[in-house]
Amino acid sequence: MHLEPSMKQAVIRRTVRKFAETRLAPVAVEMDRTGLFPWDIAQEMADLNYFGLEIPAQYGGAGLETISYAIVIEEISRVNAAMGLCVAVHNGVSASPVYVFGTEKQRERFLVPLATGKKIGTFCLTEPNAGSDASSLETSAIRDGDNYILNGNKVFVTNGGISGINLVFAGIQTGEKGKKFSVCIVESEREGLEKGPTEELMGMRGNPVCPIVLHDCRIPLENLLGEEGEGLKIALTTLNGGRIGIAAQALGIAQGSLDVSLKYAKERNQFGKSISEFGAIQDFLADMATRIEAARLLIYRASDLKDKGINHVRESAMAKVYASEVAVDATRMGVQIHGGYGYTKAYPIERFYRDAKVCEIYEGTSEIQRMVIAKSLLNE
Repeated sequence: MHLEPSMKQAVIRRTVRKFAETRLAPVAVEMDRTGLFPWDIAQEMADLNYFGLEIPAQYGGAGLETISYAIVIEEISRVNAAMGLCVAVHNGVSASPVYVFGTEKQRERFLVPLATGKKIGTFCLTEPNAGSDASSLETSAIRDGDNYILNGNKVFVTNGGISGINLVFAGIQTGEKGKKFSVCIVESEREGLEKGPTEELMGMRGNPVCPIVLHDCRIPLENLLGEEGEGLKIALTTLNGGRIGIAAQALGIAQGSLDVSLKYAKERNQFGKSISEFGAIQDFLADMATRIEAARLLIYRASDLKDKGINHVRESAMAKVYASEVAVDATRMGVQIHGGYGYTKAYPIERFYRDAKVCEIYEGTSEIQRMVIAKSLLNE
């Protein structure tokens, strides 16, 4: 087993870190304050293939393996979690399912603009009455000749305010057999698709999360991703891979928290010496570093299995639940190290603290991850 990154992966980390520190870190505070999305920087990221990380070059992507993908997400999230979220969701649960389940025509029509960053993608699953329980979806797609007519209300859509292509999960009535869940590709310019106002969130405020309402939105049958009735299969497969991206995002937040806390501890003096000399501070730093490294190894393990085509449901869930909880704990300890200053906006640890919490919620709560892990263990 090789635990050290390859030369290629080390180069990717250095390259992304340089870009993140020079271009993404300076705008993080303003994004958090205003919620405005930096389209100019997003274009630079598109030119670097950040919106097609695992997509083959023939469709405009970078063709990276999953560990490199996780490294890119980690390094972006280390300084700007909102942009890390944008990239993770776009790649993991929007571009990826179109590549995996789409026809060649759909790949040319939808995947190419996603992979090249010309259009931002979303994953529209959650509804007012359906979160963890995807089988309770109320959005409907009724077949009408060569079209489907969609009606429903999706909420908490990450990237919603800037999206151009949306993967919408809906129930298709099939007569006496009842309802089959399916996935529809819906362009944002389609008549009948409306976006609500951006949510006022606690963290990740630089990502334009909003509701998407479908009212008699008509799409052609060729916009169906996969076959009718494959929606839950696509959702579960997509989320399984997407959890690695969210775990990497959480890891980046945790690593960023350790970085700024180390810097502060070395610079801050109390009682005539650096607070980094205090045992309590050293304990915080040691715990943060140890758990961060453990989370990183879990992510790499899940990524390696994914690339080898080996079932990684349990490993992805483990990586996601552990990394997200490490992020929450690391930012909490970071605030404590900063003391009163950690409770102000003078230092980035306050933003990291707010950004971290949602990692335990979206793309499967920590409770759902534990259910997945336990089910895997019990079914061995």
